[in-house]
Amino acid sequence: MTVTALDPKVALVVIDLQNGLRALPGTPHTIDDVIARTVRLADAFRARELPVVLVRVASSPDGSDAVPGRTETSRGGQTPPAGWDEVVPELAGRPGDITVTKRNWSAFYGTDLDLHLRRRGVTQIVLTGVATSIGVESTARAAHEHGYHVTLATDAMADLDGDAHRHSTEKIFPRLGESGSTADVLALLAETHG
Repeated sequence: MTVTALDPKVALVVIDLQNGLRALPGTPHTIDDVIARTVRLADAFRARELPVVLVRVASSPDGSDAVPGRTETSRGGQTPPAGWDEVVPELAGRPGDITVTKRNWSAFYGTDLDLHLRRRGVTQIVLTGVATSIGVESTARAAHEHGYHVTLATDAMADLDGDAHRHSTEKIFPRLGESGSTADVLALLAETHG
C-alpha cells in the first residue's frame, strides 16, 4: 500500500460517520478510532482550504425512498431514532464543509457529490468512513468510474466484518486507487500542500 501523489485539487470524502452508526462494532478499527483519524485528516484539509465532504446516509420516515429490490439480507425496516443520520459532532458544523445526503451505498448515485467536486476543480478524493465493504467501496468504485484519482486511508475506515474489510482493502482497492494510512496521507499533504 502506497500513496504516491496528492493532486493540487484534492478533497476529503467522509462516508457515513454519523450518530446512528457510531455504536457499531467496527473492525479492524473501532468507530471511535476511525472518527479520530478522520478528524485529523479533516483538520489538515480545512487548514489548507481543501474541500471536506461529509456524506451521510438517511431515509424518509415512511421509507418511500428506500432502495427497491429483493435481497437475502434483511434491511431492518425499523424507524431509526431521531438524530441517527446527523454527522458526528467531532466533524459537523464547520463552515465551508459540504454535506451530501445519500439514500444508497454509493455517495455518487442520486446525489450532487460529483457536481460539488467538479465545480471546485477536484481531480482526486481521499476516502474514509464506514463500512469499508459497503459505503466506502461503492463510493470508491463510482469515483474511479467518474475519472477521479482515489486514495483510501485504510486505517480511517472500518467494517462490521473483518473478512469483508480485508477483501476490500487487499483485493478491490488496489484496482481503484492507492491505499495508505492516515499518517501517510498527512505526511504527503504536508509535503505537497505546504
